[in-house]
Amino acid sequence: MITTVLPSAPPVSGQSAPRAYTGYKVDISRGERIGRVSSEWFSRPDDERFLSLGALHASVRSRAERATARTVETKSLRVEASRDNAEHLALIVPGQDAPVAPTHWSYGQLCSLVGAPASYMRQLPAPLAGINLQHGLLSHRGELVKTLEADDGRIELRAVTGPDYGRIWDHELVEAVMRIAGDGTGDTRWKVPGLLDWSTMTHNPFVEVTKDTTTLYASDRDVFLFLVDDAHPIEAGRLPNGDADLYFRGFYCWNSEVGSKTLGMASFYLRAVCMNRNIWGAEGFEEISIRHSKFASHRFAHQAAPALERFATSSPAPFMVGIRAAREAIVARKDEDRETFLRKRGFSRPETEKIIARVLAEEGRPPESIFDFVQGITALARDKPHQDARLELEGKAAKLLASVK
Repeated sequence: MITTVLPSAPPVSGQSAPRAYTGYKVDISRGERIGRVSSEWFSRPDDERFLSLGALHASVRSRAERATARTVETKSLRVEASRDNAEHLALIVPGQDAPVAPTHWSYGQLCSLVGAPASYMRQLPAPLAGINLQHGLLSHRGELVKTLEADDGRIELRAVTGPDYGRIWDHELVEAVMRIAGDGTGDTRWKVPGLLDWSTMTHNPFVEVTKDTTTLYASDRDVFLFLVDDAHPIEAGRLPNGDADLYFRGFYCWNSEVGSKTLGMASFYLRAVCMNRNIWGAEGFEEISIRHSKFASHRFAHQAAPALERFATSSPAPFMVGIRAAREAIVARKDEDRETFLRKRGFSRPETEKIIARVLAEEGRPPESIFDFVQGITALARDKPHQDARLELEGKAAKLLASVK
């Protein structure tokens, strides 16, 4: 059940007034559709969904406090398996008295370390898998690895990484977000996103944060957060019918302290978020990522965290100026000019015809400005079933928009 709360306060100076009772009218036929958050939303079970940044932080901070990292030689690891329990396998790690149980993730890392296919090893009884794994560790050329162990009633091996792995803890990323977003539930501008009403094409920024609507996630191997400033719309031009073309600011970020993915964050402007957490009408997408290499923590402190804060506190004026400039940059007034403009930028003849047709159908006129062509290209990209083709088109659109000075 989603509880709707109506907008009650106007946005900041220079931004449009709230649409009382109906939310904000948006046009999602423009810009890109981003499915990254939706993929996370579909794949997360209830125990990986959190209703506030505070609850998320408490969970990931607690597991970090129970964790111990150590650097050991691969040849010093000993594998134990029980004949009485075909599924039980444990490791003896130097410096740790009790056996350590690998998680699903760390077991895969161990198998990768010795060159064994993890999917096959998981099908073997524990004693047989243990023999193979021990042989691989003993015959593996002597190397150092960094282990991450956690004591939560039993001792688990959460990760096996290279000795120079630069761990950025999940709670460090959450703390950086909390500095700008508080609890992420509306106590600051930044919050879990609202909801698009498909029947009226309005985005309502205020919905109850539940396990169904939250965009704050953490598992035993990663953390993912998506927040928006959707109570303060930004007007950047007008639609063909005269309505304001409204945007909201948004960002998502991710990390894995056990090596399953990089640390990264993406910022953008969007027009709406639907129930299954697809992002609609996105523009100005920018992304940075940091590999967990030796100096990763330094880069996080001096690059990623400040970039997040800059986006959160910066003025949208440069974005608005860029959009308006793209609308004013007239590059084609005749059909032959339109075709030439697109063909010179690498579009095939069928693509050129489709782009022009999409703009004509959605705008009621053929494309003339850079902005028109960008919208036509991104509309064509949304029709592509394969991600690589879609990303290629979206990249061309982004490059074209960035060419406007």
